[in-house]
Amino acid sequence: MHAGNPELLGATPDLDGTNFAIYSAIAERVELCLFDAEGNQTWCVDLPARDKGVWHGYLPGCKAGQRYGYRVHGPWEPDEGLRCNPSKLLIDPYARAIEGEFTWDLAVFDYVDDAGRLEKNSADSAAFVPKCVVQDGRGESQSERSAVPWRETVFYECNLRGYTMRHPAVDEADRGRFAGMRNKEVLAHLKALGVTAIELQPVHAFIDEHHLHQLGLHNYWGYNTISFFAPMPRFAAHDPVGEFREMVRALHDAGFEVILDVAYNHTGEAGHHGPTVSFRGIDNRSYYRTETNAHVHYINDTGCGNTFNIDHVRARQLILDSLAYWATDMEVDGFRFDLATILGRRADGFSATHPFLAEISNSPALRGTKLIAEPWDPGPGGYQLGHFPPRWAEWNDRYRDAVRAFWRGDANTAGDLARRLHGSADLFEHTSRPPLASVNFVTAHDGFTLMDVVSYERRHNQANGENNRDGHSHNLSSNYGVEGPTDDARINELRRRQRLNMLATLLFSQGTPMLLAGDEFGNSQNGNNNAYAQDNETGWIDWSGLERDPEFFAEIRELVHLRQEQPLLRIPHFVHDKLEQDGETITIQWLNSAGEAKQSHEWADNHAFTVVITCEREDGEAEALAIVINGHERERTLRVPNNERWRVAFSSGTAALQGGGSIVCEDLSIALLLAD
Repeated sequence: MHAGNPELLGATPDLDGTNFAIYSAIAERVELCLFDAEGNQTWCVDLPARDKGVWHGYLPGCKAGQRYGYRVHGPWEPDEGLRCNPSKLLIDPYARAIEGEFTWDLAVFDYVDDAGRLEKNSADSAAFVPKCVVQDGRGESQSERSAVPWRETVFYECNLRGYTMRHPAVDEADRGRFAGMRNKEVLAHLKALGVTAIELQPVHAFIDEHHLHQLGLHNYWGYNTISFFAPMPRFAAHDPVGEFREMVRALHDAGFEVILDVAYNHTGEAGHHGPTVSFRGIDNRSYYRTETNAHVHYINDTGCGNTFNIDHVRARQLILDSLAYWATDMEVDGFRFDLATILGRRADGFSATHPFLAEISNSPALRGTKLIAEPWDPGPGGYQLGHFPPRWAEWNDRYRDAVRAFWRGDANTAGDLARRLHGSADLFEHTSRPPLASVNFVTAHDGFTLMDVVSYERRHNQANGENNRDGHSHNLSSNYGVEGPTDDARINELRRRQRLNMLATLLFSQGTPMLLAGDEFGNSQNGNNNAYAQDNETGWIDWSGLERDPEFFAEIRELVHLRQEQPLLRIPHFVHDKLEQDGETITIQWLNSAGEAKQSHEWADNHAFTVVITCEREDGEAEALAIVINGHERERTLRVPNNERWRVAFSSGTAALQGGGSIVCEDLSIALLLAD
């Protein structure tokens, strides 16, 4: 083995061998260890060269498919945050693929706790840690893809494993895997629904948390990453990289964008008592933020035990290189960043001008990709909704809460609902971002499904093993008289209409909508609002809802298509009363039940109102629509401007147009009127 190229981080094969390079500023030696197909270590050799903290070497004859890992020799001073222990086999942070399952064993811990002191654990961990696999370089592009404009985007969030585990048309061998998402009936369902972007929960390789292992449970959601490049082996039959790319090609060919949910904020190595799998043993203080006066402890702004060290240039480079790899080699179309506030944190808190957010925004490799922030973390000042840079969109939980509270009948909520219908200008306009920057949702993976929002008033998370203390307690839900399923036809009909009301509100609102997989046919998690540990029938999508109420799916499909057909439901700019631009004059009116401009004092106690949006063009053409909302528990008559001939394009209840521009709306209902 001889010196290699320090610029080629990871394992990079060519015709004659493979270049290996790994960053560790504190290492004194770095051993490259090779393994056979059975996981037996066959050879170890020191990387022979070091350049600016990058250890590197070129191994002639080493080809794609070779299994490998690293052992890092260096200082063992836990109190100073230095955790080098060569008895621990370490995953290459740049490994494009890993093979094998992580196994919880005492050997995966780099320490033995001796009365509060961390003493070095010399047990070899190689038998219990996945092996890295040398991968060929990127092949030719597999699919033709064209970016879906934000104005036409409808996100669909799903868990890759749970989405197909119970799908009747998916072969047993493909269920829960990348191949399952390529199934023709799965694609046909998504196409019929009309969504445009499939947002997958994490597919980066991850491990189960230790407490889940002790409870006999498994991590289902995937927010416990151990590799930012390698796809999760569990999701493939033989070749995770190739099978992921085949899935992307199938989704692209069907017209969908692929969005990855990525968790760069922390890793599965958890707190200082966690396992040593990769970063901790390579260069602990470069990759993680530690307490200033007690480096043995991590800063835990994520609530997951550790926080990735965005202040370190090599940690930032790793994330940028990972994003570039998934956007180019793996051909994904965008990213949703879990706990994204971490990416803009300095030692003194979050800053929208953090250079790392700018580096992501300006990366040439990410040009044209969609960037979506989950704009909060559990750390100090972690809630940053509305404060991300101009190119970013953000999950808007204020939208979720406003819609749920209004339709539940909470007092003084109509005004907040109007702000969310309008696109949340109060949150996004100050950063010169359009309504489309608000990713609106009523449900997401974290929390109740839509069916459970209308079926449970309390969380039912006992199966998670935390005495029902985990998950949100503030769900803004209602069971309408019975906790959980019921045979009461009246309650079931009310629950059904409320689900329609919330999804119709979502799809009639300015902004970018996101649907949760299964909500379109009534999927339930039996009241569990934190199903991260439920890799079973609780978390998996129950497709039988399509058979129980096929008309509900048809109505949601109609709502999605109505949104796509009506440009006035997805205006690219904020409109305050009137907007004149590009030869068009768009006006928006907020009317009370009498058809008059709604006054400020009327928002507090009146849950019935109409939004009228019109567009007049210089050539004399015009279009108009009206969103009529009756949030009262009794029938209401509302008036709409009579200068147009209206027709009811959709209504969640009965909506009868009368003479003189009046419309009689059933209690708790929403209707969309179009000018005829």
